[in-house]
Amino acid sequence: MLDRRAQSLLKTLIERYIVEGQPVGSRTLSRHSGLELSPATIRNVMSDLEEMGFIASPHTSAGRIPTPKGYRLFVDTLLTVQPLAREEISGIKEMIQPDQPQRVISHASQLLSELTHFAGVVIAPRRQLPRIRQIEFLHLSETRILLIIVTTEGDVQNRILFTQRSYTPSELTAAANMLNEHFAGLDFSQIRARLQDELKQLRADMVELMSAAVEAGSEAVTDASAQYVISGEKNLLGVEDLSSNMGRLRGLFELFERKTGLVQLLDLSNRAEGVQVFIGGESGIAPLDECSVVAAPYEVDGQVVGTIGVIGPTRMAYERVIPIVDITAKLLASALAAP
Repeated sequence: MLDRRAQSLLKTLIERYIVEGQPVGSRTLSRHSGLELSPATIRNVMSDLEEMGFIASPHTSAGRIPTPKGYRLFVDTLLTVQPLAREEISGIKEMIQPDQPQRVISHASQLLSELTHFAGVVIAPRRQLPRIRQIEFLHLSETRILLIIVTTEGDVQNRILFTQRSYTPSELTAAANMLNEHFAGLDFSQIRARLQDELKQLRADMVELMSAAVEAGSEAVTDASAQYVISGEKNLLGVEDLSSNMGRLRGLFELFERKTGLVQLLDLSNRAEGVQVFIGGESGIAPLDECSVVAAPYEVDGQVVGTIGVIGPTRMAYERVIPIVDITAKLLASALAAP
């Protein structure tokens, strides 16, 4: 635990760094912290905070900058969230009018981007998981099999399976026939539940194939049922903290195109109440190591149906972004629930 003096200095350092984007020195801390401390005392406290991993010293400066651990403590215990002005809330409400759901979703994404100057993302309410009409396996190579899924709605999804051994065409046909005979008309969550008993009766090598098919198929139709809208990606090109590394930016934009990893991250917010903040490596997604994601779930009729979020640099004004995400999630829920 940090004492009040250390907390106050850490809070001041992070706030100044967020505003100015420059390493913060002891003189700046003395001027803005409101504490009557000598420069030597401040330097000692900074040294302690650095040793504990809350701040770091860039090689080119005598000042310090926050680490992800420092931001985490700041967001969890030191942050003073600023409520949005009435005019801002009214503006958000006016933009998110009960209308066609997709238009409401895209407006919410655009609003998040415009209000924060970062990227805004919304996962729309998922459609009901599609039911399976037919499954086929196609041999590609010794350890690669193409899984073809046809839903009752006529959609076709393909996934490549990587297996430990080669399967003959007759084995693939037998596996597909079993799945089609026993599980046609079900969705993959139902198939997974029923398959547990069926697997006990199969050879071990066929268990591998069946399990891989169910997992890949479930992922395919789940991705297809998630509507994902992102706005303001180009805003990140103007963020100095990110634009200084083009390789990192490329990885970030590839993540936006692939969508799957980001959807999985935002889905984590569905399991918690209120706004969630993922700082740097906490997301578990490499392209987001220098970013923060502020996300919140939204409900319709008491059920969480989607997630909204803002993606920006770790050096963001959390006290403003958090209430923007919170209010937008609540107003989006109201708009979607409106008759």
